[in-house]
Amino acid sequence: MPNHFLAVFAKSPIKPLEEHIKKVFDASLLLLPFFDAVFLTDWEKAAEVRKALVALEKDADKLKRDIRVHLPRGLFLPVDRTDLLELVSQQDKIANKAKDITGRVLGRELEIPAPIQVEFKAYLQRCIDAVELACEAINELDELLETGFRGREVDLVIKMVERIDEIEHDTDQLQISLRKFVRKAEAEMNPVDVMFLYRTLEWVGDLADSALKVGSRLEIMLAR
Repeated sequence: MPNHFLAVFAKSPIKPLEEHIKKVFDASLLLLPFFDAVFLTDWEKAAEVRKALVALEKDADKLKRDIRVHLPRGLFLPVDRTDLLELVSQQDKIANKAKDITGRVLGRELEIPAPIQVEFKAYLQRCIDAVELACEAINELDELLETGFRGREVDLVIKMVERIDEIEHDTDQLQISLRKFVRKAEAEMNPVDVMFLYRTLEWVGDLADSALKVGSRLEIMLAR
C-alpha cells in the first residue's frame, strides 16, 4: 500500500475524492482547446490535446482504483463507505466521456459546420460549467465532514446541486437548438457525418448529465 496514499487517508478520508474530481475537471477543460483545433481542422493539434486529456483520464482512473482498494473499512464517517465508492465511480464517468468524445471525433476527423461553431462552443462551455460546479461541491466534503453533515454547509451544497440542475437544463435547450440546425443542414452533409454530429452533441451533453448525477449522489449522502 503506497505510503503517500495512506498519509492522505490518515489526514482526510475525503481528500482523495477531491483530488480525483480535480483530475476529472482538468480533463474536461481540455475539450475546449480540442474543439478549437477541430474547428480549424487542425488534426495534429487536436491529437496533441487528446494525448494530454488521455493522460489526465489515466491519472483519474488510477486514483479511482486507489480509492477502491485503500478506502479503510470500518472507518467512522457520517456517510457510508459504499456511497463514497459510488460517488467516485460517478465522477470517473465524466473523464471517461471526455476521452471518448475526443477519440471518436478525432478518429472520424469530424468537422463541425462553421455556422454552429459559436453556439457549439457555448454549449460545450455550459456543460463544462456543470462539471466545474460538481467539482466545487465535492470540495465542500471536508467541511461537511467537520460539521457532521449538518448546518449551513449542507444548505450550501444543496444550492450548488440545484445550480447544476439549472445548468443541465440550459444544456438541454442548447442541444435542442443545435440539433435543429443539423436537421436543416442534413441534405448538404455526408450522412455518416450527420450521424456522428448528432452523437457528438449527445456525448457532450452527457458531461452535464454526469455532473448532475454526481450532485444527486451527494444529495443522497446528505439525506442519509
